[in-house]
Amino acid sequence: MSTLAQRSVQAVWHPCSQMKQHETLPPLPVARAQGLWLYDPDGKRYLDAISSWWVNLFGHGHPHITAALHQQLDTLAHVMLAGCTHEPVVALSEKLGQLTGLGHAFYASDGASATEIALKMSAHCWRNHGNFRKTRFIGLRNGYHGETAGALSVTDIPLFRDAYGPLLRISATVPTPDARKAAPGVSAEEHTQHCLQALQAYLEVHHAETAALILEPLVQCAAGIATYDPAYLREARALCDRYEVHLVADEIAVGFGRTGSLFACEQAGVRPDFMCLSKGITSGTLPLSLVLTTDEVYAAFYDDRVARGFLHSHSYTGNPLACRAALAVLEVFEQRDWMAANRETAARLTALCAPLMQHEKVLRTRQIGMMWGFDVDTDDPGFARRYHMAALQRGLLLRPIANTLYFMPPYVIDEEESAWLADGALAALNEALAA
Repeated sequence: MSTLAQRSVQAVWHPCSQMKQHETLPPLPVARAQGLWLYDPDGKRYLDAISSWWVNLFGHGHPHITAALHQQLDTLAHVMLAGCTHEPVVALSEKLGQLTGLGHAFYASDGASATEIALKMSAHCWRNHGNFRKTRFIGLRNGYHGETAGALSVTDIPLFRDAYGPLLRISATVPTPDARKAAPGVSAEEHTQHCLQALQAYLEVHHAETAALILEPLVQCAAGIATYDPAYLREARALCDRYEVHLVADEIAVGFGRTGSLFACEQAGVRPDFMCLSKGITSGTLPLSLVLTTDEVYAAFYDDRVARGFLHSHSYTGNPLACRAALAVLEVFEQRDWMAANRETAARLTALCAPLMQHEKVLRTRQIGMMWGFDVDTDDPGFARRYHMAALQRGLLLRPIANTLYFMPPYVIDEEESAWLADGALAALNEALAA
């Protein structure tokens, strides 16, 4: 174990980790990063195939984003947003409003906080309209929306939620349109319709107390890159309209081009009542999250009475450095047709992954935008850990979700790096299965 890793194990409580396992699998010490590569203190490099938890869109140390941060640091690093404002937060809000049709932005610093804001804002909106019964929420089975108390109440992954169940007001769930969950002999289209019928049946009975439906558009990431048809999203929007229920689109992981469009909702042609954004918004430079919402929701809070305002705050709300980084990310998107470029990149990596997809132990594969999922035929609880170790030995940072191997690399991955990823992932799979 390196000195840095040893110090980290002693002093740092790492997230989503069983610290005892770090006795034999120490954390990867990272001294610097550039492009797709992470470098340890000895200079060994590792390809960041999961974009450092899905945040790094354009590679580490992107020159345009870095230059923007240097410039902003010399001007204004932080000022409170309560009673003050600044150019980066105004410009970012205006730009995102133009891109989404949601003209009001409320800021925080992480995805779970964005979920909390959207849920609170929805229920408070109904309250301000005089509807005090709409205080419940509904989500998709296997959905993930963060790990704070409010976010966990709409998260349906037992590993994260069950230990805190007594603290939570657990929300209802309806069947996920993930085609892998279809009954034997049932097509993906039939399964989608079955799930929509279940949603409609729930709303028919419970719409009076339901404030919002929250979902991850097109991909349930923490459920193992579970993809579903845009038709579900379109019909869910229609059902929410019919039963007067808000639609919250959690685009924290899937936004900013991950699914092949700038925002996943675009592929269904729908506008949600709330859109939660984070992760890729600053391309892995600084923490930032926000909730975008409609004129109608905003108007419900616009009043002379303070108690009708949305009284929620974070000390670093709308931090100028983070907002400037987000503006730089949007500027990078404008410099090139990244959606077209990503289609070419994705086709190349998919072709290189043919041997992996044809592996006798790979049951199902799926790809959408710059996201890949491979279900491995194993129920060994140690598989993910062994695979992670085998991948590190081959210079790859990969963290399977249970028995699902997935890739979510930065958009700038080139042909040589794609081959490195595909070859190393296959070799690591063989090693992990042989152990």
